[in-house]
This record gives sequence, C-alpha cells and structure tokens, in this order.
Amino acid sequence: MTRDLLALPTNEFIAGIDAVASTFDSASYPQQNLPAADWERLVKAGVLLPSLPKQFGGRDSHVEMCRIAEITSEWNLALGVHVTVNMALGLRPVVKWAGEDAQQEMLPLFAGNDPLMAGLAATEPGCGSALSSMTTTFEEVEGGYRIHGRKHWQALSFSAHWWLVVARHADPGRREYGYFIVKRSEGFRTIERYEPLGLKIVDYGVNDIDAIVPRHRRLKVEGANLGPLVEILMVSRAMMAAMGCGFLRRVSREAHAYADHRKIGTAPLSTIRFARYRLAAIDTSYTICEALNHCLQTTLDVKADMTLAFPAVQAIKTVASERMLSSALHYQQLAGGEGYRCGSPTNIAGQAALDSRVFTVFDGNNDLLSQQLTEYCLAQQTGRSLSGFLSGWPLTAPAVTTLKPDLSFLDQDLDQEHQVLAGRAIAYLFAAGQVMRWAAETRATPGRVQAAIEFLKHDLVGVAAEFRLMATGILGDADDAVPPTRSAFSRLART
Repeated sequence: MTRDLLALPTNEFIAGIDAVASTFDSASYPQQNLPAADWERLVKAGVLLPSLPKQFGGRDSHVEMCRIAEITSEWNLALGVHVTVNMALGLRPVVKWAGEDAQQEMLPLFAGNDPLMAGLAATEPGCGSALSSMTTTFEEVEGGYRIHGRKHWQALSFSAHWWLVVARHADPGRREYGYFIVKRSEGFRTIERYEPLGLKIVDYGVNDIDAIVPRHRRLKVEGANLGPLVEILMVSRAMMAAMGCGFLRRVSREAHAYADHRKIGTAPLSTIRFARYRLAAIDTSYTICEALNHCLQTTLDVKADMTLAFPAVQAIKTVASERMLSSALHYQQLAGGEGYRCGSPTNIAGQAALDSRVFTVFDGNNDLLSQQLTEYCLAQQTGRSLSGFLSGWPLTAPAVTTLKPDLSFLDQDLDQEHQVLAGRAIAYLFAAGQVMRWAAETRATPGRVQAAIEFLKHDLVGVAAEFRLMATGILGDADDAVPPTRSAFSRLART
C-alpha cells in the first residue's frame, strides 16, 4: 500500500475511494459476485485502511469507515454491504480483541495491495437469531483448538480468505463460547451456494468447518455468554445509518429525475399530486437517515466498545432499514412497469427494491430488535410508566418534549406483540430527536426538518392504531398462541 494514502487528508482520501466506487454504479455494473480483480481496485484505493490501526499500516478512523460505507452504498448498495462486512465484521473484532501475535500475522496483509477479504461466521442452519443453540464446537487439542461445525448465510461465504468463527465448547456441560481466527485454507469449505434475491455482489452459502487453529488465534474475550457477539453485530447495525444515507441520497436524486422527465400526457409525472407525495416520502426518508448518519459519526464510535450504545443502535437499524425499503418501493411505484425491470435504461428502481428488501431481516430481524428495545426500556423504567420513562430518557426526551405525542397506549401490560410495536414507537421517537439535533448542528433546511418530523409523528400514530387493532382480538384466543422462545440476544438486551 502506497504511503501516499496514509498521508492524505480525509476529504482527499474519500474522494479517491469515491472515484473507484463510481465504476461499480448499480445502473450498469453486472449483477454478479464481485470478481477479485474488482475488489483489488478498491483495496488499492485504500477501502480497508480506516478499519486498521496505524501500527499495521492503516488510517484508524471511525469517521472514514462511516463515509466509505455511505459513498459505496450510494453507488451500489450491495458494494456498501461488501465493504462494511470486511471492515466491521471481519477486521474490527481482530483489531479490538486479538492478541499481538494474531494481529501481526493477519492485519498487515490487509494493509497491502492483495485483494484479501475477511468475514464473520456466526449463524447456522437451524438456529437463526437464537445463536445460543449453535452446534459448531471447539475443543483444545495439541497445538491449539479444533473447530468443527456448519455455518450459513455468511456474507462472502466462498470468497473470504480469513474468518472470525464463533463456536461453543464441545463439552455440553460447559457453557463457554470462543471466537477464533481461521484461514479458509485450514478447513473452511463452502459446500453449497445460495442464490439471494438481491445484493448479487455479495456471495452467500453453507460452510463446513473442520479446522485446527493455533492457540494465539483465539480472541481474548469473555466466553461465558454471547455478549461479545452482540457487540460485534451492533457495529454493522449502526453502520446501517451510513449505508441508508448514501443509498437514499441516490434514490431521492434519481426518483426526482425520473418523475421530472416522464411525461403523463403533456405534463411530467412530478406534477401529479400523489406522485409528489411519494417523492416527499422518499426525501423524508433520506432526511431521517442523514440525521441518523450524523448521530453515527458524531456521537457513536465504531472503533470503540459499542455495548452502551445498544438502545441507540437498535433504533438506528430498525428505522434506517424501514426507510430504505419503503423508499425503494415508492420509487418503484413511480417508475411503474419500468420499475419492475432490472437493467432498465430509465431507472434503478427494480434493483433498489431487490437490494434493500433484505435489511429488515438481516443483521437481526426488526421485530426481534424492536422487542429488545422495549425490554431494555422496561428494565430501566424503575417504577415509572413507560411513557413517563420515555419523557425523561435522554434518547427520547427531546422528541417527547417537542412533539408532545399521546403515548398513553404504551402504559399497559405489554405482551410480546405489544413489545414489538412499542419498540417501533421508541425508535421513531429516537429518530425524531436525532432529526432535531442534526438540524440544530448543521443548519438544515427547515422544510426538510419539518417534513421528517411530520412523517415520524404519523408513524407514531400508526403504532397507536395497531395497538387498538390488537385489542379487537385479531390474534384470536391468546391461550392458543405459542410464546416465542427467548433468544440469547433478547436475554442480553436486558443486561
């Protein structure tokens, strides 16, 4: 890696990344797994350097990590995922928790020009979000640890060269989890390739692992619970603000251009009032994600321990991913039949819808994350009503004070379905507060700010309406409902 990249000021460095990322424009770039030669161009531009410490040839910058996720997602959302997986899930845990020997072995390689990739192997067939039921195991053997099991839905499943593998102790009576750095060549093998609906740049599949790794490649983290894994996943969830901001900037710009040029009779589509409403909804989603991205860059730090940011991250991920998908669908409606055509010469609506639809599910299902956010708040309320807690909680108090919403619907016994809905309301309050903070700190256009607040107020009213719908007995006999199994993530949300 040229020393010039390390000496560049941030804006010039990001401009160089932007110039290369522009060649991956989703309007023209092939919908295929990313070739190594193309990844090499990004690596040579320094795309991984902000995630690496300076002593290993990196730039060590939280803000640059966020800006790279933003600009790559603006050109191609799948490329933003590809880059974020490498930075946040593959390299960051090694930087944060690996011993010196492991860091010396691995990290300088990623500061060079070789097109290496790193990924995280955690989820498995049959356990989904309930990662405490994983079956991949580790045991101590001569010379290190043997890791044996099966993982799936790993981004970069058959292209990553280095893996962070999460496993539980082989002794079923011993509650212990381990985190290990594994080379693909040591026994990480893809046995099946998945065909995802979108994000075609990113490869997914099923991976069998039967590897022996040296002792120094076990990360130095507490092994009694999955807390470290929750912290790891919080980083990629938080980065959703940056990815959403870049993606929605592109969607907003192109939806307006399409509506201005598409003629309906003698007038452009953009003169039709409901088309203008859809454009406003897209613009508002971009405003909200821009505010969340401002929060990410100025109040959070993905290079540091993210544990205390748990509630903010849950809110960021759920709101940003909802906004990405809803905006893509608004864009697709504006484009009509052409919006259902991938590779259309007039718009990228079809690809935007395919690429964005997964985010409400991946990296933690939004229903689960919303329930966890409510559980967190209930555990903190200490005798107050939930609405009373939210009126004084720093993450939601500014919005409650300004919007003065009727939150009385939250002050009841909250069953599981109510907790999911309540978590969405809490996330909307958080987002409204961030819009107000962003506006104060950036002098944003008042019209943009007001529109974002009005849409979020509408979302709160919608949640209240869903609470009333629940009260009609739409779920049938509650005694017939099967209570959900509490996952390790849900338990940890309350600690």
